[in-house]
Amino acid sequence: MKKVLVIGSAVVDVIVNLADHLPKTGEDVHVKSQSLSLGGCAYNVSDSIRHFQVPYILFCPIGTGVYGNFVREELKRRGIFSPIPTPDEENGCCYCFVEITGERSFVCYHGAEYRFKKEWFSILSLQEIDSVYICGLEIEESTGLNIVEFLEEHKELLIYFAPGPRLTVIDPSLADRIYKLSPVLHLNETEALAVSKQASVSEAARFLYGKTGNTVIVTLGEKGCYYFDGTREEIIPPNPACQADTIGAGDSHIGSVIACRKRGDTLPEAIRKANLVSSKVVGTVGALLDDHEFEKLGLL
Repeated sequence: MKKVLVIGSAVVDVIVNLADHLPKTGEDVHVKSQSLSLGGCAYNVSDSIRHFQVPYILFCPIGTGVYGNFVREELKRRGIFSPIPTPDEENGCCYCFVEITGERSFVCYHGAEYRFKKEWFSILSLQEIDSVYICGLEIEESTGLNIVEFLEEHKELLIYFAPGPRLTVIDPSLADRIYKLSPVLHLNETEALAVSKQASVSEAARFLYGKTGNTVIVTLGEKGCYYFDGTREEIIPPNPACQADTIGAGDSHIGSVIACRKRGDTLPEAIRKANLVSSKVVGTVGALLDDHEFEKLGLL
């Protein structure tokens, strides 16, 4: 089985659990607890792929400084190494504010982990790879063009594009270049409606399919997950979850879809399994499931 190339970031999630709600301007609120955790969209996606025993390459720059050292040591402890040489720039972090409802808000400090140099892609052995994951955060950066040009040079790769909310701020000409590469799009309902300016998920998916000519997957939270593949649309039912926080839910979902498709599952079956994994992530503090919790799902 060929590998999935996971392009993106590994960062420190500074998780701040609030006693109640996010403060308004000038307001004081209490914090119940805080912790540091290894996160970042690409790392979270790669960890879901790993759970399904699908081979992958985590292709992420890890910078210097306190946060870079934390990421590097945590990856080393897990036996994971990025082939990218250490850039001479500090790593950033992501402040994750979790309200009592479990909803989260992010404040990100971008550093070396989001900026990709063109020469790094020559490190890769393309014979090992048949698919690639990208997200919007790296494309949004001034160096996002380097990622897009790499993909344009290797149109044989199946692209999974999970842009998140950044699709509305990415340079439209750059987004169009990605669309022309026919990626599988993975968004949540709010993102799909915002970028398409359509009134319903079904209309949004058709609008986006018109740009990519490939499957559009839209997560619907507690309503499940919708997909449109050009001929068929369907909502795959959700799995009940007791919400701890929603950090990493979308990452675990797309990572699971990628892995299950690599293992030969149909798209509906892949989404069904991804729904189960993401529901367990929502019921867990932080972005990741440990190996024991994943094994209990019985998906292998």
